[in-house]
Amino acid sequence: MLDLSGKVAFVTGAGSVGDDPDASVWGNGKATAVLLARQGAKVFGVDLRQEAADVTKSIIENEAGTCATRSVDMTDAGQVEAAVADCVDHFGAIDILVNNVGGSAPGSAVTMSEEVWDTQVNHNLKTAFLGCKYVIPVMEKQNKGAIVNIASIAGLRMSADRAHIAYSTTKLGLFAFTKSTAITYARQGIRCNTVVPGLMHTALVEHRLAKTIGANDLQGLIDRRNAQCPTGKMGNAWDIAHAVLYLASDEAGYVNGTEIIVDGGLTAASSSV
Repeated sequence: MLDLSGKVAFVTGAGSVGDDPDASVWGNGKATAVLLARQGAKVFGVDLRQEAADVTKSIIENEAGTCATRSVDMTDAGQVEAAVADCVDHFGAIDILVNNVGGSAPGSAVTMSEEVWDTQVNHNLKTAFLGCKYVIPVMEKQNKGAIVNIASIAGLRMSADRAHIAYSTTKLGLFAFTKSTAITYARQGIRCNTVVPGLMHTALVEHRLAKTIGANDLQGLIDRRNAQCPTGKMGNAWDIAHAVLYLASDEAGYVNGTEIIVDGGLTAASSSV
């Protein structure tokens, strides 16, 4: 079940914020890369920071897995094209693409600067576009492939406490991007789906959100986020990784152009009357 032996996975954002290899809290990309490797895939992990990607690589290799890494700015077409070529040179194929790069910035239509808006569009949408632009031709030659894009429930429900208009807009846009890509390439044996995380306890919470929205009170932030979830606690990066694994696997061979929401029921509770 969910055996990825013989497959090659190109994972973007494969590192985590913070470079401690013994950290107990991981980012979605790091957990995904490690889980895919545990299931037999050869992983080509890219990250803006080489050192972050290399922490993931060391974990995979210490478990007798196979991983190569490269520092890549996924908003730069030339760098993405070169990384895809490097992966094919290393492993001869790309069977799985995980578009995991993204991030949020606060602001409304009035308060957000044009520069931040443009950066958010590039970070959350252009990265997936460029990943697909250069990986899909490889998959077309193989007549098969699985693409998994990472969105957010921020594209489905708006926060009354904190506007992040560009993040919500781009993550909702990623749903349409996924569906359009799925339909366009379905007859070539290429599937494209979306994983939609809710409130997750990842390295981003520990290293960044605690400062930017938590007033440096990490436990207080964790408690508030846990309280918002119907389960009483946030999910974690492994919950996202397992959803990616399913969509990337042959067991999901007839799953195409859709979403798996991984939020413990948060959006369901938000939409109930």
